[in-house]
Amino acid sequence: MIKDIQPKPIKNVVIAIVKEFNELNQSNWNVYVINLKETTLENVLVSSKGYLKLDDGSETKTSLLRHSLGNIAPKSFVKIEPIIEEVFGLHNEYWLSYFSKNQLLDKKYVFLAETIKKENFTTIPLIEKQGVMIG
Repeated sequence: MIKDIQPKPIKNVVIAIVKEFNELNQSNWNVYVINLKETTLENVLVSSKGYLKLDDGSETKTSLLRHSLGNIAPKSFVKIEPIIEEVFGLHNEYWLSYFSKNQLLDKKYVFLAETIKKENFTTIPLIEKQGVMIG
C-alpha cells in the first residue's frame, strides 16, 4: 500500500543562504525559501536544525526550529531565519512542507558542513545577491 504512494518531486523551489549587508555595512547571513514556480506555495512550513557527528562518536547539534511562512507567491521569496557563521561547520538541514493544488509536498535540503563559503557562491535568483543555494 505504501509502495503505491508516488511522491511528486519538488522542482523550482530552492533554499538559499545569502550574505547581506546592513546599513552599517556589517555582514549578515539569512536563509530564504525561493519559489521559482508559476504557482503559489500554500501553508509553507520549514523546520531547521544543525548537526554533526564526529569520528570519535561525539555529536554537536542545534535546537530544532519550526517556521510557519504562510503562502509564498509565484516568483518570490521569503526569509526563513538569520543564521550565524559559527554553525557553518555543521550540516544545516531545512525540511520544507507546503500544499500545491491540494497536495502536500515536502523536501529536505541539507547544506553540508563547510560548504557555505565564498568558493561556492552564486548569484541567487530573484534576490540578486551572492550566496549558496540548493534546489
